[in-house]
Amino acid sequence: MEGRRDLRLFVQVPWTIYADDPVWVPPLLLERRQHLSPRNPYFAHAACRFWIADRGGRPVGRISAQVDQLYLDRYRDDTGFLGLLEAEDDAEVFHALLKTAETWLRHQGMRRALGPFNLSINQECGLLVAGFNTPPSFMMGHAHPYYGSRIEQQGYKKQKDLLAYRIDAHFTMSALLQSVVARAGSHVRIRPLRKSHFSRDLWILQDIFEDAWSKNWGFVPFTKAEFKHLGQSLKFLVDDEFIQIAEVDGVPAAMIVVLPNLNEVIRDLDGRLLPFGWLKLLWGLKVAHPKTVRVLLMGVRQRYHNSLLGAALALMLIEAVRSFALKRGIKEAELSWILEDNMGMRNIIESIGGSRTNATASMAGTLSEGILAVNTPSATKASIWTNRQYPLQH
Repeated sequence: MEGRRDLRLFVQVPWTIYADDPVWVPPLLLERRQHLSPRNPYFAHAACRFWIADRGGRPVGRISAQVDQLYLDRYRDDTGFLGLLEAEDDAEVFHALLKTAETWLRHQGMRRALGPFNLSINQECGLLVAGFNTPPSFMMGHAHPYYGSRIEQQGYKKQKDLLAYRIDAHFTMSALLQSVVARAGSHVRIRPLRKSHFSRDLWILQDIFEDAWSKNWGFVPFTKAEFKHLGQSLKFLVDDEFIQIAEVDGVPAAMIVVLPNLNEVIRDLDGRLLPFGWLKLLWGLKVAHPKTVRVLLMGVRQRYHNSLLGAALALMLIEAVRSFALKRGIKEAELSWILEDNMGMRNIIESIGGSRTNATASMAGTLSEGILAVNTPSATKASIWTNRQYPLQH
């Protein structure tokens, strides 16, 4: 893929693939082009290639391949990544796309392909495998039911399950949980982001996130430029009260970042902000307000993991955001992604009424190793896919 014309075609492939899908939400074309432009700070540490599958002058699929130097420096396992995969229900198209991307990764010295990531684990990841009749939340993927089997046919198996929980904003905290919060006492202070000290608070959020997530599967830290780039988006999209920081004896210890579900606002724009799409976006975001939100980031410093104080910090952050959300008329929140083996966070979420679907339990059992996702009214589940059957070799 070369030049602006090819970039435009690449970005617009999903419009062909999902033309008849009533729940697909067209992303903003401007945002997608910026995401794939050299201005994205991700490309400062990652080499990428993009391909479009064409049949008779008509696009029938696309794929990307990435080699992330930050990942390689951390794990040294010769793993490259696949992403942005979209294709018609045709085994030949899936084969051509995946093998083309694998060949490029092999030439970069990679021995394993993992994906899909769009473009990294800190951005969109996951391939829908159940709940196809539910519109995705903002920055959550969508796919047709045939994607999973087509990918498996090329030798890929599930590597890691990712979960998403849905929770009613009017949940009631049990007496036991209230006592856990009460025991934290005066040692804990919860405060919102301060836009008057935006750069300082942004650094605090990054520092907590990296400490809290550093031992998680597949973790790759944000660069300062990447987190600053994320922060600029948050500054426009998110009210201060949707970003909360917990301090223990005055020291930042935990944080939460909640996004309004922008997909509620943009689903009828067909990806376009001109001529009047931007007015609809501003009205929906700042005046009408979405009725659902997504918890994008949440983290508690490792020193508090598996402790009552750590649980209290998480609960207090959720409650602080919820209080503001209820004033805004928020009805439901999605908490995603949660790694399948993050039992501490899963237990906290389930203790306040969070629920996830069981629709993919059997499929997860039959897929022994890849990135798959499920999106249902109650939850989302995803899995990371890797090609172990045909490892990449020189």
